Amino acid sequence: MAKADVMIDNQKTRVTEWTFEIGDETGQHIHEFDYVVVPLLDGELKIINHDGEVTISKHKQGGSYFSEKGVNHNVLNNNDFIYKFIEIEFK
Repeated sequence: MAKADVMIDNQKTRVTEWTFEIGDETGQHIHEFDYVVVPLLDGELKIINHDGEVTISKHKQGGSYFSEKGVNHNVLNNNDFIYKFIEIEFK
């Protein structure tokens, strides 16, 4: 399982650093809040949506993206190295 290190958790935001060893995944989950992801490395994540649809998401270091609450997926490290990103959730 991917490791979640919560760095900030207050009334307005939660900031988590996610670390994925080779082959790690988050497990299927639904996002409760809108969020921004900031990749710490170039790399790829495999995304499996709740309906089983698989996509490969390519990321550039620092190239953040926004998603709305309700996203239901499992995120897997699709690299042959440890991968990390920061997730910022807006409560």
